[in-house]
Amino acid sequence: MSDEPSQTNGKRDSAVRPHGSRQHNNAVAKLAAGAIGIVFGDIGTSPLYAFRETFIGAHPLDLDRIHVLGVVSLIFWSMTLVVTLQYVTITMRADNKGQGGSLALVALLTSVMRKSRFGWVAVLLGVFATALFYGDSMITPAISVLSAVEGLTVVQPGLGHLVIPIALTLLIFLFLIQSRGTAKIGALFAPIMFVYFLTIGTLGIIQIVLHPSILLAFNPWYAVQFFITDGMRAFLALGSVVLAVTGSEALFADMGHFGKKPMRIAWYGFVMPALLCNYFGQGAMILALDAADAAEAIKSPFFIMAPEFLRLPLVILATMATFIASQAVISGSFSVTHQAIQLGFIPRLSIKHTSASEAGQIYIPFVNWAIMISVILLVLTFQNSSNLASAYGIAVTGAMFIDTCLIAIVMVVLWKWKLWYAVPLLAIFFIVDGAYFAANLTKVPSGGWFPLAVGAVAFVILTTWAKGRQIMRKNMAEAAMPIEIFTKSAANSATRVPGTAIFMASSSVGVPSALLHNIKHNKVIHERVVILTVNIQDVPTVEPEDRVGVKDLGQGFYRLVLNFGFMQETDVPKALKTVKECGMEFDMMTTSFFLSRQTLLPSKKPEMMVWREKLFAWMLRNAATAMEFFKLPTNRVVELGSQMEI
Repeated sequence: MSDEPSQTNGKRDSAVRPHGSRQHNNAVAKLAAGAIGIVFGDIGTSPLYAFRETFIGAHPLDLDRIHVLGVVSLIFWSMTLVVTLQYVTITMRADNKGQGGSLALVALLTSVMRKSRFGWVAVLLGVFATALFYGDSMITPAISVLSAVEGLTVVQPGLGHLVIPIALTLLIFLFLIQSRGTAKIGALFAPIMFVYFLTIGTLGIIQIVLHPSILLAFNPWYAVQFFITDGMRAFLALGSVVLAVTGSEALFADMGHFGKKPMRIAWYGFVMPALLCNYFGQGAMILALDAADAAEAIKSPFFIMAPEFLRLPLVILATMATFIASQAVISGSFSVTHQAIQLGFIPRLSIKHTSASEAGQIYIPFVNWAIMISVILLVLTFQNSSNLASAYGIAVTGAMFIDTCLIAIVMVVLWKWKLWYAVPLLAIFFIVDGAYFAANLTKVPSGGWFPLAVGAVAFVILTTWAKGRQIMRKNMAEAAMPIEIFTKSAANSATRVPGTAIFMASSSVGVPSALLHNIKHNKVIHERVVILTVNIQDVPTVEPEDRVGVKDLGQGFYRLVLNFGFMQETDVPKALKTVKECGMEFDMMTTSFFLSRQTLLPSKKPEMMVWREKLFAWMLRNAATAMEFFKLPTNRVVELGSQMEI
């Protein structure tokens, strides 16, 4: 569309960070504390169900020494290899000017692989990882809150009938408060999560001290022995073990909010030790019980570890933690959607900023309600967290495997690592992530189909919109009149009227259709005519000095380019206040914005399949208006329609 932002390549520069000052250290400590409250909620609530599901899930295991030590060893080494080595140590290095996530990584790779014949592979991988993320963002709130509320049955078995109503009430409340933003309740997150991690770590340490033989699980031989003894059952158990590292991809996605150093400090210094203590504690407790008691305790080992008088407070604390973890995932879906809109993969949606000071705190109503409806249906369909666990792992492992593919491209193409150094490391990652993904594929019939279905639908939407926009832009460019010819002919043939007219254009060449239609029907030209193109670059932010590009075309015509990063708000009136090169300053009271809105017609030679063409036309009709997206004053906008074949 001619009033849409376009995407261009942007340069990267490194962030300059102060060192050695007490003020800097305090800032890092605060960021680390904030990360504990926001980023680690997803992986932090995994002990509620990960260890349990490995033994009583779709492929149950015997509660004996070899299996308990084997599972705990697998959890430890999975957390070490996947979260610590792959994500926290290596993947976090692949930031796009401080921002992380699959789309940020794709934008980074696109900037260096734009002319490569394999550049489309990285884009396709990133788009599919984003599509899987939406499935993950639907399942995480459902399984997290359900698993916490199910703790009520440990406190009082007769309360089982209340689990689903309470969980649904909490989840609906969570989505209803999204429009208020996280600024007010965000201050509570860190203290709650700090108490939560401290509590689960302490409970685990108590069990480890009572039964220290569980520490043998640090030895990887017990994981190997598990595979030697059970073979296929051990492989299938990976589908549940991976639940212990769910949320690791969120660490990379949320890196831009807190930075690498604070997140690494929080992980190494507090979160990882607390999680490992709890997993080892659950294993120690099961080893110490006789067969009958162990069979009962494994139904909810997280809560059974606590003394009976502390179980209800632990249920409340865990529910608060899962509430926070769900909030983080939902906020992440807003951020990912915003990135996808800016990069041209999703139609414009209504975006509301919930904070006057924090640009990243946004609310997207359509995404919020779509996820809420999906979460409610998930809870009502699957009924309990064990059933949901079957659907959970495949979205996470699929995204992790794609991240491994992308980081492999980064190592070879961007970092130019020596193959003898990169290949062994990548081999470990591909083997581990590939094994997890393969093990979860066995869950497709029992629930794994859901995130795959959501991912497939999202992938079709993302690629259809991107392809349709590409075709529209190409057709518009072919039909565009050169601006130099237009200015010479139009300046003398039409009546000039006072004021400024800004015509939004997706391309920085040619004449926008709105300008041609205005002259054709109104037969006037304003004394100052600005053809404005908004470019969304392949970097998260664009510095103010790089924001504006102006070309004087003569006869009162100007071509203006405003550059934004894909994480920035496209506030056109605010940006126009900084423009000094277009003659006089811009006065919104004497400025009119002219927008184009295309109506698509069937083409005799369609470049997309008919059903995708219809889908694109539907998305085009229902996209949010450019007036809202670019924050244009409502009483200064004129919209002119035209027809186009694709």
